[in-house]
Amino acid sequence: MLNIVLFGPPGAGKGTQSQKLIDKYNLIHLSTGDLLRSEIAAGTELGLKAKSLMDNGVLVPDEVVIGMISNKVQENKAAGGFIFDGFPRTVPQAQGLDKLLLDYGTEISCMIALKVDDEELTKRLLLRGKTSGRPDDQNEELIRKRVEEYNTKTTPVADYYAGQGKFFAVDGIGEIEEIFSAICEQIDSLKAEKKEDK
Repeated sequence: MLNIVLFGPPGAGKGTQSQKLIDKYNLIHLSTGDLLRSEIAAGTELGLKAKSLMDNGVLVPDEVVIGMISNKVQENKAAGGFIFDGFPRTVPQAQGLDKLLLDYGTEISCMIALKVDDEELTKRLLLRGKTSGRPDDQNEELIRKRVEEYNTKTTPVADYYAGQGKFFAVDGIGEIEEIFSAICEQIDSLKAEKKEDK
């Protein structure tokens, strides 16, 4: 299984790139936001638990999110792998994910981070705000806060995967196809290495 953690600050182009990776490598997209919404809509036990927490403005705890991911992995055992989007955001989440995947006899293959400088991100998000109507993309101060929060919170997760030799940074500025090729290059060389190890 090819399991990728796709990382990048808001506006880095994760959505665009993850769709292309899903199509090329036959992966299942695991976005925690989508997972939460679908579990709530389905009225599952985890979904109801998550909903009552969210209704009270409480963050959904890691074990609930990990439980939802476990359900999704269980349902898609025949998949080529998974692309994790927006998760893990903390080291305990990364550790929990490692443990979960180990139970299924697999692991995270790599973490790919799209690197885009703060000025470019701000520009992109303000532009997106004009076309998408998303209020959080129209306020420059809020955007800078979101980017700063991303940088602070996610650096330890990048270090965690770097410690396992699984962290790769790709320049997120340029043509969509060029960025995609750079990501695929990392993945393909990784897959080639795995074959040699067997």
